[in-house]
Amino acid sequence: MKITDVRVRKITREGKMKAIVSITIDDEFVVHDIKVIEGEKGLFIAMPSKKATDGEYRDIAHPINQATRESIQNIILDRYEQALAEPEELA
Repeated sequence: MKITDVRVRKITREGKMKAIVSITIDDEFVVHDIKVIEGEKGLFIAMPSKKATDGEYRDIAHPINQATRESIQNIILDRYEQALAEPEELA
């Protein structure tokens, strides 16, 4: 599996959520709405989720193992840091 594209939408308002990210895997499959969150121990990603009938949030898509999660997180956070260094686009 190779992540072939990462698109970062920075969040400018105050709060813990810093960006919303979409990744493309092998130029064939896209996962939208991955969140970059500022936690107590630094930045991390939260996979897309939805609220279940019991009120709990459950991931819609997620890595099966820790190594894959870390790989995806590292790629996303690297791209997020690059996006922070880019000048803001004017609308």
